[in-house]
Amino acid sequence: MTSLRSGGEFSLPVRVYIEDTDAGGIVYYVNYLKFMERSRTELMRSLGFDKNFIFNEDLMFVVRDVAVTYFKPAKLDDALNATASITGVKGATIIMQQSIRMGEDVLAAGHVTIACVDKTGVKPRRLPKSMLQTLRGASARA
Repeated sequence: MTSLRSGGEFSLPVRVYIEDTDAGGIVYYVNYLKFMERSRTELMRSLGFDKNFIFNEDLMFVVRDVAVTYFKPAKLDDALNATASITGVKGATIIMQQSIRMGEDVLAAGHVTIACVDKTGVKPRRLPKSMLQTLRGASARA
């Protein structure tokens, strides 16, 4: 079950499957980014910005910057939580702090900057006003 915790942190449960691991049974590094992507998507959905909203507004989101630090490995069948917190919102960008946790242990942590672009020309565009207000309200640093 997904949840939005106090302080604006969103948490999504994730189970590690065989497809997520390398030959040694350890989660392959790029899959942490996939877990983070799911958490960001579900956070946006929980705020009312699902696929229909985004398509109707003729916009898309693209990752502009990402930095991840890996601390401990996750393994096959581990139960994890992928978290996302909005830490900044500008005219055309959303900045998030994210983590992959197992219990209280942080396995990976990162910062992701998402840029809003128009769907047709894939050029930067401002966030819709209603979205900007909602995201700023949901920001952990609002």
